[in-house]
Amino acid sequence: MMNEADFNALAEATLRAVARAVEDSGLDCDVEMKGDGVIEITLDDSTRLVVNRHAAAREIWVAAKSGGYHFRHDSGQWRNTRDGSELFGSLSRYLSEQSGMPVSLIPQ
Repeated sequence: MMNEADFNALAEATLRAVARAVEDSGLDCDVEMKGDGVIEITLDDSTRLVVNRHAAAREIWVAAKSGGYHFRHDSGQWRNTRDGSELFGSLSRYLSEQSGMPVSLIPQ
């Protein structure tokens, strides 16, 4: 398991990449960094998706209309602790479902 400093650096870089990917996706939304380690994505219908780091669990958590999801870093990727799906692919699916528009997030 990685130490807290390594986790925080990796999580922050990942959150910045998520924010850039959403902004570059063409989706009509607002992307805001809220405090330390939290991204809030507000869609045009005022629904939100929140992505944040959870240091105690060494995970990135996602709260979407469809539910709450936890991602743990494994073999170079953030993987859903339930089904093993990758973070950016999962976020693309959650945002597509929530917005009603096809969204494909590409890590940058």
